[in-house]
Amino acid sequence: MTQPPATRSRAGEATAKRQRAIQTKTNQREKSASKPTTKAPQTGARIYPVPPFRKQHLKKPGLEASLDPAPMFDAPFYLGSKKLDGKIALITGGDSGIGRAVAVLFAREGADVAIVHLDEEKDANTTRDLVENEGRKCLVIAGDVRKKAFCETAVSRTIKALGTLDVLVNNAAFQLHTRALEDLSEEHFDETLRTNLYGYFFLSQAAARHMQPGSAIVNTGSVTGLMGSKNLLDYSMTKGGIHAYTRALAANLLERGIRVNAVAPGPVWTPLNPADKEADDVSKFGSDTPMKRPAQPEEIAPAYVFLASPHCSSYITGEILPIVGGY
Repeated sequence: MTQPPATRSRAGEATAKRQRAIQTKTNQREKSASKPTTKAPQTGARIYPVPPFRKQHLKKPGLEASLDPAPMFDAPFYLGSKKLDGKIALITGGDSGIGRAVAVLFAREGADVAIVHLDEEKDANTTRDLVENEGRKCLVIAGDVRKKAFCETAVSRTIKALGTLDVLVNNAAFQLHTRALEDLSEEHFDETLRTNLYGYFFLSQAAARHMQPGSAIVNTGSVTGLMGSKNLLDYSMTKGGIHAYTRALAANLLERGIRVNAVAPGPVWTPLNPADKEADDVSKFGSDTPMKRPAQPEEIAPAYVFLASPHCSSYITGEILPIVGGY
């Protein structure tokens, strides 16, 4: 039976009146409510520094010892539980930043570690001391991951010194902002691609020959590989490539029992960006994230433990794990 027009009209008027009443109450509440805070939320086990930081610019490749405030990498509340007991790991870019934090937690989980660095000897020796303080061995290797011969040497030295290779962490990277497309030189473009892509490929190729079932490769991607960055055209390209490479390599190595995954961090307080950005930009680094601050390396490192450990992620391969502060 069709409802009479007058009845429909009265029903519509009642609904509209009710909606206007809801609207009025909501507007009144919003006007009386306190304005949302602009303070950076603290969601971790301890208080993390927020911008503005001291204005600073580091010469490449950047020393962690020169950063103010010092990056937080030691994760004092993280307790090891033998997730990597007896494993051997090779970590590129292991002297500082995310690589250092990963090396410390790997050691805390029972792994012996080899770290690769470019020429940051002071930072590398500090990382070695930190790993040894966790009761594990640490081999320090200096060299250029752009070179295939060096990558093969790094793997062979790791196996000779530590006995085998169970986990490869591809983490070394080159990053340099350019504002205009025309300012990105061929030399700059090649440096980024050879470091960020060739290095990952050469090391994976060298390592996979020796890895047994149950081994893992963990690549460092980036939020720029997910969302792009207008002033990091080449870097964004390589990080997107790393994500695709991770998925492809995971499928390629699955029959051998080797898992391959990636972590895609947002802004992290490491030497990478202060050795790239202008001092004014460094002081505001990470303030545009929903958390209004960059991550500290110790907040990223547990993801590498998770993806490296066969106890935690045996059914996970070909995945990209974003840790981007709420983007």
